[in-house]
Amino acid sequence: MLQKTIWTIFLQIFLLSFKENLAQRDSSTLDSFFDDIFSEPHQNSRKSIFSENSLSNYNDVFTFQPPTSTTPDPRTLGCGTPPHSCGPNAIYRSYDGACNNLRNPIWGIPNTPYRRLLPANYGDGISLPTTAKGGRALPLARSVSLALYPDVPIFDPIYTLNLMQYSQIVTHDMSRTIGSSQTRHYKTRCCSPEGQLLELAESPDHCFPIVLPDNDPAHSKTKTKCMSFDRSITNKDRNCVEDSTPADQLTSVNHYLDLSLVYGNDAKTSRLLRQFQNGRLRTEHRSGQQWLPRATNASQTCRLLDEKDACYMAGDSRVNQSPHLALLQTIYVREHNRLAASLSALNPHWPDERVFQEARKINMAAYQHVTYYEWLPHLVGRRYALGAKLIYDVDDHVDDYDEKVDPTVLNEHATAAFRHFHSMIVGHLHLVSEHRTSQGRIRLSDVLRRPQILEEKHGFEALTRGLSAQLQSASDQYHDSEITQYLFRGDNETFGIDLKAFDIQRARDHGLATYNDFRVLWGLPRARRFEDFLDWISEENVRKLATLYADPEDVDLSVGGSLERPAPGALVGPTFLRILIEQFSRTRRGDRYWYENAGKTGFSDRQLIEIRKASVSRLLCDNTGVEYMQPRGFEKLFEGNPLVKCEQLPSMDLSKWKETKSDQYGSENFMNRAFNFITSL
Repeated sequence: MLQKTIWTIFLQIFLLSFKENLAQRDSSTLDSFFDDIFSEPHQNSRKSIFSENSLSNYNDVFTFQPPTSTTPDPRTLGCGTPPHSCGPNAIYRSYDGACNNLRNPIWGIPNTPYRRLLPANYGDGISLPTTAKGGRALPLARSVSLALYPDVPIFDPIYTLNLMQYSQIVTHDMSRTIGSSQTRHYKTRCCSPEGQLLELAESPDHCFPIVLPDNDPAHSKTKTKCMSFDRSITNKDRNCVEDSTPADQLTSVNHYLDLSLVYGNDAKTSRLLRQFQNGRLRTEHRSGQQWLPRATNASQTCRLLDEKDACYMAGDSRVNQSPHLALLQTIYVREHNRLAASLSALNPHWPDERVFQEARKINMAAYQHVTYYEWLPHLVGRRYALGAKLIYDVDDHVDDYDEKVDPTVLNEHATAAFRHFHSMIVGHLHLVSEHRTSQGRIRLSDVLRRPQILEEKHGFEALTRGLSAQLQSASDQYHDSEITQYLFRGDNETFGIDLKAFDIQRARDHGLATYNDFRVLWGLPRARRFEDFLDWISEENVRKLATLYADPEDVDLSVGGSLERPAPGALVGPTFLRILIEQFSRTRRGDRYWYENAGKTGFSDRQLIEIRKASVSRLLCDNTGVEYMQPRGFEKLFEGNPLVKCEQLPSMDLSKWKETKSDQYGSENFMNRAFNFITSL
């Protein structure tokens, strides 16, 4: 009780300080909040300071500078490997994100902790999962899922499944919580083989099992009482912080938006994925198409019906989770190779290393552009994206890099706000013809970790067209039963795990501050009674919250935030909206290699114009056999967004990367310096 009181006092002090730093004023409405903090005009745009033919000083670009210190920061031991030194003139980003920020070279590297907007709310103040007020138990995560997140088939009126699937690409690129394992058998490890809770003495320390209620509609007949759940690995588990310091969870991928799921999170992984010929990534050729390389441990990675079934290797090992995920990762690998082929043809004197790095740089830039200017405004609303300076309505460069901004992913973003979009998952994937007629559908739980469907006759194209034709589930509280009852079920099993229950349990495992605390942080009044939630949550859901929770102070952030009515033009309510905006602001402003920045790390004026022609529709067209696509690929077909031939869509003119004869500066020297630079990181 004393620990809770101390934590409450500390939280109040922190809130006052945080709100002061953000210059927030008390506001009861979303509009006045954003009008207040987003009113400053943009004054950071400026022209590029170099031309596409001026990158001549490769001696500077690839020369290492003496390190300021060769002694690793003790706070990072076991929690990320600090670089030995940084080359301040490097024009290409490292694979692990090291040296992106020259003052803080470990910012954003793998195996480092998430950051928090509010202090951790652990049950013991240090590391135990969150408890209710006064140390009471919170409602069972599965009970909350059953009560608030039923399977009601409501589809989005505008957005296609492509929006949901692209969201998973962004998620996997930015975060991967170490220790979480949703694909393990839900009855084992932290439960008995019969699905029962283990005795306390038998339960491993890393376990935080999901207890199933007696009246569970799926599992009561089998008397299953337990879903296995592993706690996330923290900096305390790796002895990176003092015993009295609250734990922070680690992510195994770098924190930048850099297609690490294509190129890997370290130089060693990247070398495994490269062909080392003409700048290409490794692929296998079957049926006239490029496919990702086969995973070396296919039988452990995928659910194979035949030993020859497809099972892929990529920069992120989660590639085989679903067919659509594998499809988009395959498309980005094909896009890299398409770019490399064009660059090689334009500049036949370029060595493999330069072709690879330039193709990678263009691929990442186009991806960042689509993510921020085409995808993100649908999630947060274009008005708020512009107001928060996530995007800019300018033609020239946007040089808004700030070395004081830490791009590290926020725990509240990765563990609560971004997981809300699981509600957009559909339970059946449509196979669609070129004329957008249905050719059948497949059940999601049947094809998880089974990407072979992509290599079936016309399966890749049929699923690609399905992405852009099938509507996603609405961004709301309703979840398809394929992810709440059957996710990752075994071949001989009727039921699997509940993803929403996992999301709630994960937020408690991470000790996230409560929904009420975040209301206060963002300027909404603290709820003293459940009725105080009615400003953004429906009366029906407030009644359910009052039935599940003993006190408004106990409501989980992952629950309360997901029940809010969407803000105007956005897919989330004000609490998650502000978390998303805070995260994506840090992601771009804290990235020295952001594609819109001027300088040696960026692009020329003419090249930036071409990058801004990138679109998700053109990406799909250029790397599949699809012949027709609507211009706005995240939106459904309608009169203002009709099918057009792929060649009618805007495309990048790569001739802007052609090097003139006077700009050829010794390919062999470049290759040696470039290779040494990249592989030393």
